[in-house]
Amino acid sequence: MSDFPILDGKRLLLVISGGIAAYKSLVLIRRLREQGAAVRVILTEAGARFVTPLSVAALSEDKVYQELFSLTDESEMGHIRLSRAADLVVVAPATADLLAKMAAGLADDLASTALLATDKPVLVAPAMNGAMWEHPATQTNIGILTGRGVRRIGPNAGELACGETGTGRMAEPEEILAAIAAFFDDVALGSGPLPLSGRRALVTSGPTVEPIDPVRYITNRSSGRQGHAIARALARLGAQTILVSGPTAEPDPPGVQMIRIETAMQMLAACQGSLPADIAVCAAAVADWRVKGVAGQKLKKDKDGTPLLELVENPDILATLSRPGSTRPALVVGFAAETQHILEHASSKLARKGCDWIVANDVGTGTATFGGDRNTVHILRATPGGEASVEDWPELSKVSVGERLAVAIAEHFAAAGPRP
Repeated sequence: MSDFPILDGKRLLLVISGGIAAYKSLVLIRRLREQGAAVRVILTEAGARFVTPLSVAALSEDKVYQELFSLTDESEMGHIRLSRAADLVVVAPATADLLAKMAAGLADDLASTALLATDKPVLVAPAMNGAMWEHPATQTNIGILTGRGVRRIGPNAGELACGETGTGRMAEPEEILAAIAAFFDDVALGSGPLPLSGRRALVTSGPTVEPIDPVRYITNRSSGRQGHAIARALARLGAQTILVSGPTAEPDPPGVQMIRIETAMQMLAACQGSLPADIAVCAAAVADWRVKGVAGQKLKKDKDGTPLLELVENPDILATLSRPGSTRPALVVGFAAETQHILEHASSKLARKGCDWIVANDVGTGTATFGGDRNTVHILRATPGGEASVEDWPELSKVSVGERLAVAIAEHFAAAGPRP
């Protein structure tokens, strides 16, 4: 399955350093090979304690390089040529130790020597304990590398291998794959104007949280991955992007203005305060109801018994943004998360809400759409005749859905021509 055709034929040098996250690099290699990319791997001594050279070689379908002073390797593919034969060098995982070596210009093994000798762009995916990531030395090293043009993806926040919680998890393979594709997209786009330059985009993401009392609330299973991926993709195509998000563990997309909210009422206010916009993509899973009377104190079972919760309907953010008026975005895209009769319900929602497009997806039991990494969507577009046109997309990663949707939005505005 090719989610990123631009990777076909590209040459990658992957450096795998020592860390538990090295197992994710095996998935990354497989996904890169599925896209048609050639992957050559440098495996550090510490990295080989977590993944075996045999596994790496089997997945990459190429020799694995480990030793700086290997007479065979140096005669067949010297470390200088190894470091320059790729289109992009990727370090995943990038440990605090290797980042420090890169920043200081040290070269005491094959990985650090190749990184010092390369004249190609470098992308790092840091992975380490949260305290190590936040340490001033690591942050200084990251600043130095960023100043030299090294790209970075992650790290993400969440539970770490050491049992602690914080920022330090290596980005998921799909995220790294998308970052690699984004690099080659940027190269292909060149220095000209990006397709959505001058456009303003508003995206909603994640769940909303509706309080019952100070400690309890009503919410849903949305992870925010799809909305965040869409915001990231729109920003990459040049749109000035605002992301209004409920609570989520997803990292902030680069180049995107974040507005964090909890409730549906707060999300509506944030969206209205972000207008005018050319594009609105309502990908958030907004709670349909909220508790009418939120308790000021924690409800006690022994004192209050089983509480009777009276629910009231939350505002309809998609319908509100779709209403005709001077601040209505030129293109309003909604999402329909359905468990049955997907197209029928999505078509009805498209007409009822007054938006321009609906992205319909199946979130029923067994699909793993909520909280998962992949999605199967159908794009419904309103037509002058009243019948919605339907475009069925294959199963893709959520990152790929975001990229593809952003391209479709750019093509829509290109076809519409310049602003009147």
